[in-house]
Amino acid sequence: MSEVKISAQVRSEFGKGAARRIRRADQVPGVLYGHGSDPVHLTLPGHELLLALRTPNVLIALDIDGKGNELAIPKSVQRDPLKGFLEHVDLLLVKRGEKVTVEVPVVAEGDLAPGGNLLEHVLNALPVEAEATHIPESFTVSVEGLEAGASIVAKDVELPKGVTLAAEEDAVVLQVVAAQAEEPAADEEAEEAPEAAAAEGDESSEG
Repeated sequence: MSEVKISAQVRSEFGKGAARRIRRADQVPGVLYGHGSDPVHLTLPGHELLLALRTPNVLIALDIDGKGNELAIPKSVQRDPLKGFLEHVDLLLVKRGEKVTVEVPVVAEGDLAPGGNLLEHVLNALPVEAEATHIPESFTVSVEGLEAGASIVAKDVELPKGVTLAAEEDAVVLQVVAAQAEEPAADEEAEEAPEAAAAEGDESSEG
């Protein structure tokens, strides 16, 4: 897995006003917690953090001014709902050799059987337990030739050595849904309506 080095500063200002000032300086407020220690409030470089978070469960080697080096993984990331920039990040303190529970993205590859069926991602990510410095970036699952009604459950996903499932074995991850029959076009219904009205008119005139 990727390991990214990022420098950080301990911050002593809190609240919305302080957070806005930090973000205006192209930085991101964050909190480092874990192992029963007191949370450490940090200021992190915005651009470097944004690039690092492109990798799911990225291992971040923090160089914290005045506190030395720590390893962490992202636990919660808040983004602006409209512009997408980082607003806040929670980081979980980890140690080499330690097992952590994370969600790893599932990527489907291959083509479904012909017929226009749809592939539904019931779980976009699979919960697993892995060593903190060896978290997989993703799991690739083949859906080649699958037909409507077929599904792939958690136990079907091949896991690397040292990684164990942290979800129900029979939890559905992917399933193939049958293509829906097309509904009559609106203009066709409109054409039928005058004909029906005309038929009704003929019947009333005969009476």
